[in-house]
Amino acid sequence: MSYEAPASDHGDHDSPYEGLFGGDSDHWAFGTDFDDPLAGIEAAIPDGADPRALAQYCLMLGDDALVLSHRLSQWCGRAPELELDIALANIALDLLGQARLLLARAASADPSVVPPLPGSSDGLPSPVPAEDALAFFRDDRAYRNAWLAEAPNGDFGQTVARILLFATARLALLERLRASRDAVLAAVAAKGVRELAYHRDFAARWFVTLAQGTEESRGRVTAGLAEVWRHHDELFRAHPVERELAGAGVAVDPADVAGEADAALATVLAASDLPWPRVPQAGQLGGRSGRDGAHTEALSPLLAEMQSVARAHPRGRW
Repeated sequence: MSYEAPASDHGDHDSPYEGLFGGDSDHWAFGTDFDDPLAGIEAAIPDGADPRALAQYCLMLGDDALVLSHRLSQWCGRAPELELDIALANIALDLLGQARLLLARAASADPSVVPPLPGSSDGLPSPVPAEDALAFFRDDRAYRNAWLAEAPNGDFGQTVARILLFATARLALLERLRASRDAVLAAVAAKGVRELAYHRDFAARWFVTLAQGTEESRGRVTAGLAEVWRHHDELFRAHPVERELAGAGVAVDPADVAGEADAALATVLAASDLPWPRVPQAGQLGGRSGRDGAHTEALSPLLAEMQSVARAHPRGRW
């Protein structure tokens, strides 16, 4: 589609459309002139850290945030009330911001993780920022998120329970990650702890409210907790990459924060007058988990929705 700027009717004054249509009219479909998300942060690889392992670790944390952000964005216009609609959207945006930084760090640590544009064989440089290429042009097997992030939303009670489990675990991890020897991870964690503290408190307040509310609300949040609790242990099961980088002072072994996270959850359950869940944990797929690229059937449809426009128009112009 071509656009023609209307003739100016302001005499000698510049047309208000000149800034939009003057010069190069080709614009990348996903935006142009983005600032480097890592600008101003020391991006050198810490001594003793394997760049490939660092990239994989950043994909793990980044994919957790990206996939859950998209899940929560599916509540837009559907939450029980307007205030909750806005709150869930804000949590999704916080996670999206974390994802952008972490995916950008993965690309800077190991550029080989960045996928090419679909059908790209012309040798031209990609117009797509690395973090966007990682978000829109990887398939499910290349994603490293935990299963909890990709699980369907369910009802509001289940979503509250999922945010509570995720935010509690991630907050405990990011609090320690602020001491990372990698300056980017330390910066992401320093900002993220404030965001995750809000996410956890939002979920905890609503969890207690629903549990102490009507018989219907208590039943729904209890059922929702049982559903997402199947993925609780995966959050604290250390992957070899996490253990390697934790030994180098770059990452955090999630097993080391399990007790801290569970203590916070126990406080919420006590306030809700609910017992500790006794739910069998989801087993691995052939000995592999989400950290290894093995996912549930829920992830592929989510990615198909999230990536549809980018994949249909990988070099789209508007």
